[in-house]
Amino acid sequence: MAKLTYKDAGVDKDKGYEEVELIKQIVKKTHGKEVLTDIGGFAGAFAPDLSEIKNPVLLSGTDGVGTKIKLAMQMDKHDTVGIDCVAMCVNDIICQGAKPLFFLDYIATGKLNPEKMADLVRGVSEGCLQAEAALIGGETAEMPGIYQDDDYDLAGFVVGIADKEKIITGEKLKEGDIAIGLKSSGLHSNGFSLVRASMDQANVSLEDKFDENQSIGEKLLTPTKIYVKDIKNLNENIDIKAIANITGGGLYENVPRVLKDDLSVEFELSEFEIDPIFNKIQQWGDIDIEEMYHTFNMGIGMVVFVDKDDERKALELLGNDAVKVGQVVNGNKEIKINL
Repeated sequence: MAKLTYKDAGVDKDKGYEEVELIKQIVKKTHGKEVLTDIGGFAGAFAPDLSEIKNPVLLSGTDGVGTKIKLAMQMDKHDTVGIDCVAMCVNDIICQGAKPLFFLDYIATGKLNPEKMADLVRGVSEGCLQAEAALIGGETAEMPGIYQDDDYDLAGFVVGIADKEKIITGEKLKEGDIAIGLKSSGLHSNGFSLVRASMDQANVSLEDKFDENQSIGEKLLTPTKIYVKDIKNLNENIDIKAIANITGGGLYENVPRVLKDDLSVEFELSEFEIDPIFNKIQQWGDIDIEEMYHTFNMGIGMVVFVDKDDERKALELLGNDAVKVGQVVNGNKEIKINL
């Protein structure tokens, strides 16, 4: 009878140690004085500065990148989906006024490739820098038999903080409030199963040209925009009524999450310039426009609601990537989109 080792079973511990050494300096770039531990311990320790928060409340979120991962694997480009992972988590908690504190990641793969895993973590680190959060720990699991050798999945978890009295809930929303759209960087990380089905139907390849500067694959892998700094700047200067992160389900499913039962929103998007990638996807799959708006963000990554009197100041603070897109009206949590 043969003497088996863990490596014989498909798990190479030495590769795991190699990965830890590769990512240590990458991760350390996200650390400030609040981080009390290095990567490699049993837990990450974080000591937040609470001096300016009267009644601190922790807010948390967790998410993954979905089937956008498959595109990264097909293109063998792994240094951007980590940004997506961070964005999907932090863009949720800032909707309630949280300041991101720290982030943890989880990577599962069939066969550990330290360089590929380092690329993934490099993206996570970049996302944390954009979100002003510390990457204080994570896990890489080698799982032969569950994943194929080159397959992997990526998920994350974030903890943020807010003053209890300043948490954004949507309770202050009223008829006449203004909806401001923050432009997306593209598809972000939702709807990629429909994207792939549409490409297959039209026999479109990731290597095909999107424009003179990039391929379709490169365009689709554009990282999710992180809105932490935009919302922080706005929140310090204006009373934000509500914020909706426009992820899977688009405007139709995400905006009602912040509305009271007697309010609706009417969007006026006839003048809104849509990223051409959405038009291409619609053409490839012969997709109804209603289905497009029920699946994708359609160019609006986040919707911020402010008082009508604050509209001008809010648009000035948010800059060129923000535009008035609608108004709160009386109703029954309905979303009307005028195109």
